[in-house]
Amino acid sequence: MQYRPLGRTGVQVSPLCLGTMMFGPWGNDDRTDAVRIIRHALDAGINLIDTADVYSAGVSEEIVGQAIAGRRDDVFLATKFFMPMDDDPNHRGGSRRWIVREVEASLRRLNTDHIDLYQVHRPSPDVDVAETLGALSDLVHQGKIRYLGSSSYAGSQIVEAQWMSRERNLERFVTEQPPYSILVRGIEEDVLPTTLRHGMGTLTYSPLAGGWLSGRWRKAAASSPTSAARPSARFDMSTPANQRKLDAVEDLALLAEDAGLSLIEMAIAFVVNHPGVTSAIVGPRTMEQLESYLPAAELTLSTDVLDRIDEIVAPGVTLNPDDNSYGVHELTPEYRRRKDTP
Repeated sequence: MQYRPLGRTGVQVSPLCLGTMMFGPWGNDDRTDAVRIIRHALDAGINLIDTADVYSAGVSEEIVGQAIAGRRDDVFLATKFFMPMDDDPNHRGGSRRWIVREVEASLRRLNTDHIDLYQVHRPSPDVDVAETLGALSDLVHQGKIRYLGSSSYAGSQIVEAQWMSRERNLERFVTEQPPYSILVRGIEEDVLPTTLRHGMGTLTYSPLAGGWLSGRWRKAAASSPTSAARPSARFDMSTPANQRKLDAVEDLALLAEDAGLSLIEMAIAFVVNHPGVTSAIVGPRTMEQLESYLPAAELTLSTDVLDRIDEIVAPGVTLNPDDNSYGVHELTPEYRRRKDTP
């Protein structure tokens, strides 16, 4: 496996990152099997593992800690904080109070004395970025974390954080973790150019667009997702946006077949072939799924295939806005509309 520089950190990581969201009650609750899958990924050359405190309420981190025991120095270990861990309003977010507490919980669950990359799972409009960066910088100085990262930050938020780090002489975010796939290409317009300008590594998640590019869901197929089975606007097949996605998947499946590839291989290779992407996070639930992802690390898509993908889904376009992780706060009515004045 050919390794890549993680931004300007000097660290080399694999083009595939093992995402572990599906290990634990959220997915594969067989801990022995999950450990076996993680170790197989390491044996295959993947040296980057990504998890989060919120995944199965900490169980994912526990499984990762068990799997890398004895191999800790071979792993670039990334986890995340921010999402609610329970009903307490202070057990979440980017405050100093929560960060210094939750990092200790993650260290215990991961059974390690340091985290290589500690990432803010989402930006918050209610927390000053200097508050978050200050707490994280202290953890770097204490040796508990090595690097800082962000996730689902818009281009302007990335720039603000970089500016604040320079202004306050704080550690900076060295990575960004955005969603990216053939069906969700919005980051090509702003986020990827921004991370490149700032010398950041980019670890993209959901290269199969939440399963849409797995080859399992096809137009008019009995196995296609339904709003009843997947209660989310992302899977409501009555919407025009999702009908466009199904049309695109049909065209992409035929293109992959003509290229002698599986749809999974083409979809993941598309992501890792982008010069602004460091590593694509793949999140298997089974060993079979992991095996289907691994060949993409070594694939280079031809110009003809890439051009045809651009014809099916234009650069910078996200076919269904519900697939975005951006604008959660900014596009709510109270943010985007004028209020009546007395």
